[in-house]
Order: sequence, then structure tokens, then C-alpha cells
Amino acid sequence: MIENAMPKSLERDLGLYATLTVSIGAMVGSGIFVLPGLAAELAGPAVIAAYLLAGLVVLPAGLAKAEMATAMPEAGGTYLYIDRAMGPGAGTIAGIGAWFSLVFKSAFALVGLGAYLALFAPTLAASVKPIALGLGLLLLAVNVLGVKQTGRLQAVIVSVVLAVLLVFIGDGLTYVDHAQYHPFLADGIDGLLAATGFVFVSYAGVTKIASVAEEVENPGRNIPLGILGSIALMMLVYTFVVFVVVGVTPAGVLAHSYTPMADAAAQFAGDLGITVVSVVAVLALTSMANAGILASSRYPLAMGRDRLFPERFASTHDRFRTPIASIGVTGVVLLALIAFVDVVALAKLASAFQLLVFVLIDFALIAFRESDLEGYDPEFTAPFYPWPQLFGIGGGLVLLTYMGRLPLLGAGGIVVAAVAWYLLYGRSRVEREGAAVDAIRRSADATSADGIRDAFAADDQRVLVAVDADAPFDRIAPLLRMAASVAARRDGSVEVARFEVVPDQVSLSSAAGEVNAGDVAFENRTNDFASQFDVPITATEVVSHDVRRAVANYAADFDVAFGEVEPEFGHEKFMDEDVDWYIEHADSDLVFVRNRGLPDDIHEVSVAADGGPYDPLAVVVADAIASEHDATLRLLQALDADATDAQRESALAHQETVAALCDAATALELARTDDAFETLSAAATDSELVVVGTAARHVLYDVVFGSLPDELAEKLDCTVALTHAMTTRGHTVVRYLLNRFTV
Repeated sequence: MIENAMPKSLERDLGLYATLTVSIGAMVGSGIFVLPGLAAELAGPAVIAAYLLAGLVVLPAGLAKAEMATAMPEAGGTYLYIDRAMGPGAGTIAGIGAWFSLVFKSAFALVGLGAYLALFAPTLAASVKPIALGLGLLLLAVNVLGVKQTGRLQAVIVSVVLAVLLVFIGDGLTYVDHAQYHPFLADGIDGLLAATGFVFVSYAGVTKIASVAEEVENPGRNIPLGILGSIALMMLVYTFVVFVVVGVTPAGVLAHSYTPMADAAAQFAGDLGITVVSVVAVLALTSMANAGILASSRYPLAMGRDRLFPERFASTHDRFRTPIASIGVTGVVLLALIAFVDVVALAKLASAFQLLVFVLIDFALIAFRESDLEGYDPEFTAPFYPWPQLFGIGGGLVLLTYMGRLPLLGAGGIVVAAVAWYLLYGRSRVEREGAAVDAIRRSADATSADGIRDAFAADDQRVLVAVDADAPFDRIAPLLRMAASVAARRDGSVEVARFEVVPDQVSLSSAAGEVNAGDVAFENRTNDFASQFDVPITATEVVSHDVRRAVANYAADFDVAFGEVEPEFGHEKFMDEDVDWYIEHADSDLVFVRNRGLPDDIHEVSVAADGGPYDPLAVVVADAIASEHDATLRLLQALDADATDAQRESALAHQETVAALCDAATALELARTDDAFETLSAAATDSELVVVGTAARHVLYDVVFGSLPDELAEKLDCTVALTHAMTTRGHTVVRYLLNRFTV
């Protein structure tokens, strides 16, 4: 047994032409020889535009892959980029998904040979699957022998196929019937977009170059030229070939054809054309399957190196220096799909998942660019960033909506399986994070700190205390004390307004002119209370027919508005309306107080946060009240139980930054926990006031994640203030995930 053996690496022997042929060979198969007929059934003549539009949606991801591949010329491609950008969880989804997609496409290509074989050898029609299985075994053996043999075979096949396609285009253009193109949008925009999503997989071959990037000579030059050159060339080839196919083939024949190229050749080249096209189709589809095996087998290799797959997948053969285990598992899945599965349906799933993967690729480039990650130094940079990537993301998501239910459900199943694999196997073996995780965390912390600085710098602030006309003054007093502390911190003033609702039958002008004993008593009590503070405090009354709109409109003239809330069916209510309504409609910062009274001597005020940075308004309110009473300000933070050390260090650094901005004496507490409420409530046991940020939420958010602010407000024994800065965005499900798992 040999110990401490030197690590082995893949050999770099793919030049520019071989690199181009790896990509083109994967794109020039079923995408042109099989799919045009099926896509024409969806869009009619507009299938021509569908291929062009699909190429435009792919192009931003091609630019992104070219940049990232020159920064990381390693085996793994799509998986590697998304893993490094977004972390191993997203990388596992991308790696397994892209691997399955390529295997599906390769199996589809091999089975697709049957339709063309039947054109010149009808007796073989019944033996399509055995032939496909035999070809699959042959190509697996070729891949095991090494990249050099595979690359040479690929170059020969692609050269022959491209030559025949050029002849097909040149000759076929002289036979097209322009009447075939009318009406062009026979099935409308919906048909065009559905066909675009369906043929999107035709461009999936561009991922092959990135997957074998570790084997490309001079990667800084050859990878960008290979990726962008193959996309541009195939956009032209697809568009012109399909233009000829549509222009010479009767619509009724084309719409149901699995051999559209042969059908088109029959219209102007006779039996000889059918034979030549059939032979070339066999070569092209074989080329596609070969390129798919070559690239897909590299995904388990890269994931094995990163310990997301068993280590055996990371090893290469002593003689051939190829990843035997990766090729083996790819081969088993490929042959099983050929033997037992309707591969045409799986090709649709492959297209849907390729859309998702390409969207993730665009996101990955944005993550790398925005993260300012040390060591990310690509030799090629994508031009016009970030606009092409934003177009790619939007276009990909739009096309996904036109793919149909089955492909989306199938792609979702692959995502679920990949997540399950990562949680059960990979998560315990890796501790790294992606560049996007780091970027989001630092951005969120910096945004919070900047918001706190801006809030502390604000002065001459007007603070409103909005109360119900029937509220007793002992319920109003705690809100006034809090508001006065905030106003004093901001050199501002306080106005306490009683809101009275009158029937619609009573005019507001007549109601406003009536003054009763209660009104006088309210103003007198307010004036007496104001004498205890160094800030101006005035009282007023507002009459209205709709109290919620009256409060929202009146608060628009103030910087901060306080109000007392009461619980109702798991939510907080203010003036008989859910606080979410005020968050969405009021143009001021809001402080909703679950009022349990405040003692004369306040010793401790806590600010709580769960899985994210502190709300700036919460810090300002808590610091103002703590400073006014010489109390300790406790900064509490609850992280998820399996938060990484990097997440903990980032959260602690954020706490220290916030503490340095506060006037009050601070104490920090940071904990990993499975129960944020229990941890935070235990930490705040001695606090007379707890302040926590809140936001408008949707029902799905509360059902899935619950609402910690509402739970604290309901169950703590002390007064709880829920703050919402006017500029704070609502906590959608996506925003919750970003904050909870990256901060």
C-alpha cells in the first residue's frame, strides 16, 4: 500500500477548435434534427423566431460562464460557479440538476436515432432501444479511454455535420415558399414563448465547455471564444436551418414530424437528400450523446472533490486519468433511462431545468461581482454588466411559466431530491460558504449600520402619539414617555392626538366645533405631564368618519408615530385595524406598543433580532429611552442552531458596530438556538422594555415561519415596542430566507 501518494489532475489538451466542437457537438444534435417539428406544433412558422429568442436568453449566461470559467478553470462548470457563489446547498442543486439534465438529453439523443434509422433501414425500427443501448456502451468506453480520444472524435463528427448543414442551408434557401411563413404568429405570442422554452435545451451544450474547463489549453483565451463563438454560430445555424425547414415542408407534415430535417430534404433533394440527412443525423445525435456523457460525468467529479459526493467520485484512473466512478454512475443512469423511460418527456424536463440553471448562472455572476471576493480575478469580464444578466434572469423566468405543469413538477422534484441529498449527506461534511452569502451578509449589516447612523443624525423630528378618544390617560402616559425620549434624542417635539370617530350622518365641521369636559381634561392632563420633560408636548383632537385613514393621513406630517396595539387572532391591532395596513399605507416611521406600563426607574432596555441585522428604528428608539433613564441597552441576537462560525462572527461584528453608535451603555448577547423566542425572552427577563423590528407580512410568511415580533409582544411580561421604518421593505418569504440563512 502506497501512502501519501501525490494528487492527480486532469490533462489540458483541448485547443480552441476542440473546445468549440465540444459545445457545438452537444447543441447540433436533437436541437436541430428532432425538435423543430415538435416546436412547430406549438408555434407554427414562429418556431424560427423561437430558436433566435432562446439564443438571446442564453447569451447572458454564456457571457457569465465565460467570465467565471476564466476565473475558475476547473472541472465542474455550472456546479462549481453556483457552489462558489451561493454556497454548497445551491451548488448541490445545480450540480445534480445539471447532471441529470445532461444525462436526460444524452439518452433522448440516442433514442432519437431510431426515427432516422427507420428512414433508410425500416427493419431496425423495432430495435431502436437495443441499438441505443449499444451506442451508449460504446460512447461510455470512448470516454473512459480519455479526453484526447473523445476530443478528436468530437471534432470529426462536428466538422462533417456542420458541412452538411451549410450545404442544406445554401441549397434549401433556393426552394423556400414564402407562403409557408404566413401567418407567422399562427399560435400567437403564447405559442412563440412556449416553443422558445421547449427548444431552450438546444443551447444547453454551452455548459459543456465550462464543465471541461480544467482540460482546456490557454483557458483565458479559448474558453470565452469557445463559449461565445459556439452560441453565436449555433444561433445562425439554427435560425437558417429552421427557416429552410419551415419554408419547404408542408405545415401539416412538419407539425407532427420527428424527422423534420429529412422531411425538408425530401422536398428539394429527393431520396439522396433523405439518406445523407439521416446519416448526418445519426452522427450528430451520437455527437450530442458523447458530449453529454463527457460533460455530465464531470459533475460528480467536482462534487466529489468538494465532499458533496463520496470521495471515490473525485479520483481518476491511473492509466487513462479519467474519472471512472463518475463516468460509471453517469452510464448506469443513462442506460436505465434509455431502457425504461419515455425520454422525450424527460427532454422537456431537461429544458425546464436548464432554464433554472441558466438563471442561477446569471445570479452567480452578480454574486461574484458584488461580493468583491478576494481571488476572483477573471481574464475575461462580461461586458455591459449587469444588464445582460438581468435580462437573462427575467427572460428565463418568463419562459419557465410557459413550460407546462409536468416539466415544472419534474424539475421541482429534482430540486427536492438535491436538497435532501445535501441535508442528509453533504451538509455535515462542508463548512464553506459562497460569495453571495458573504455579500448578502455584509450588505445587510452595512445597510443596517448606515440606517442607524442616519437615524441618529436626524434632528428637529416631529413625533406623534396617536390614541383612541376613549383611551384613559394612564394608558397614554407610557407612550408619551417613550415618544418624549425619542424627541429629546432628535431635538424634536411631541404631539399627542386623540382620534374620534363620528357617524357619517354628522358633518366633520360640526363635530370638530364641539368641546366637552373630556376634551378639556385630556388637554390639561397632557400639559401637566409635559412639564416633566424638556421637549415641547402639545395635545390635539382629530375627528373623522374613517379612523384608520385619518391616522395614516395625519401621521404623514410627522417623522415617527406611536400607537398602542392590542392582540387579535394572532395579529396586532391598532384602532381596530391590523398593523400591516398602517405599515403599507402610512408615510412615517411607526412604533406599535404592546403597553404593559413602564416603571419610573427603567434599568434595562433590550433590542431583539432573529437571523438578521437590527432594525435601525428599533435601535434608535431603544437607545433614546435607555439613555434618558441611564439604563443598560442589551443587544440580543438569535441565530439558527446550525449557523456557521462565519455567520456568528459576522453577527457579532454587527453587534459591536451598533453598540459603538449608541449613547447608552450596551451589553451584547448572541446565541445559536433552535427556539429564537425562548432564547430571546429568557435573555430579556430583566428588561422593562423590549424593542424589535417588524414588517408587513403575507399569510404564507406567518404560516411557514411564524412571527417572532408578534410572539414576543404577546407573551413577554414587559412592554414591547414593534418598530417599522418607512423605508423598510416587507418581509417576503424570499427576504426572510436571505436574512435568516445568510446573516
